[in-house]
Amino acid sequence: MSARRHPPQWAPRPAPGARPRPRHRVLRAVLVVGLAAVLGLVGLAAGGVWWGTNHYGDQVTRIPDSFPTGPRPPRPTGHDGGTTFLLAGVDSRSKRPTTGTGATAQLWRYGAQRSDTLMLVHLSADEDTAYTTSIPRDSWVPIAGHGSAKINAAFSWGGPPLLIRTVEQLTGARVDHFGVIDWHGFRALTDAVGGVPVTVAQNSYDPQQHRHFTAGTQVMNGEEALAYVRQRHGLPGGELDRIKHQQQFLRSLVGEVRGGVKLTDPLGTDKTLDAITSAVSIDDRMSNGDLRDLAFGLRGFDTAGAVFTTAPIVRSEFIHGQYTLILDKQKLRAQWRAAETGDRPGAGR
Repeated sequence: MSARRHPPQWAPRPAPGARPRPRHRVLRAVLVVGLAAVLGLVGLAAGGVWWGTNHYGDQVTRIPDSFPTGPRPPRPTGHDGGTTFLLAGVDSRSKRPTTGTGATAQLWRYGAQRSDTLMLVHLSADEDTAYTTSIPRDSWVPIAGHGSAKINAAFSWGGPPLLIRTVEQLTGARVDHFGVIDWHGFRALTDAVGGVPVTVAQNSYDPQQHRHFTAGTQVMNGEEALAYVRQRHGLPGGELDRIKHQQQFLRSLVGEVRGGVKLTDPLGTDKTLDAITSAVSIDDRMSNGDLRDLAFGLRGFDTAGAVFTTAPIVRSEFIHGQYTLILDKQKLRAQWRAAETGDRPGAGR
């Protein structure tokens, strides 16, 4: 089947009943799980969480028709009852924000955006563990209707539904919710929390970005952080080191966001939550009630319970003149099944 010449376009829409808000400048957000954890800190009592998830949840942009039609993977025998999220960072060609209430451009247009970062996250039913697998953007995989290609092309060709279908067919996971973010807001959220501390392992130079990175712990602002998580040139591990940077930064960012939400600092809290809701877009199946349930469960979540891994790689290979990564699909499926059933591998702790 060939690609449609005039595919449908995904335009973010606010949740039903949401009040119109003035559009902000370039903004972005942390993971959907991080959003729920932050919302859980709005109040110490049930009433506070109820108010926070409704007030801020109403402002989170929902993506209509995110999920593919047709058969979906079944949940494995022994599934722990947890929730699986697919989280995408979009490398948009748009100069304007494409995600969240700050978006002034469409989330997806055929051929205009590719997924730059992909993380599959399983939150256990007891919400004590978040198991995250990063899927490299150069992974060579089957894409329904298009043969095989790099996985980041799935979003470019078919938006959220084709990306979700591609990841489900690759991993065997059943995606419950989808969240997407762009680089515009990444900078803004990092700046909104006052910068994020990052320990750079070694001196390096990225010839593509024309940037030097100095070893040691430093607080990065939005522009510096964006360059850090995008770097893959000048690193011994290339794309794999880039993924390590992203996971490292995410862990630190979530800690900073949590620390920025305090009952004793309502202005700072509002600024942080406003930056999040202004930049993240989620599927329209995720209700405020779902956010509230996450908020209750994640109030005491410790980032020590976050396990990060990368999809297992067999080798790198040039295909049609492109640098690609060949994944161990069988091992990846086994690892993800273990994560969903509670027998979680400890790699990456």
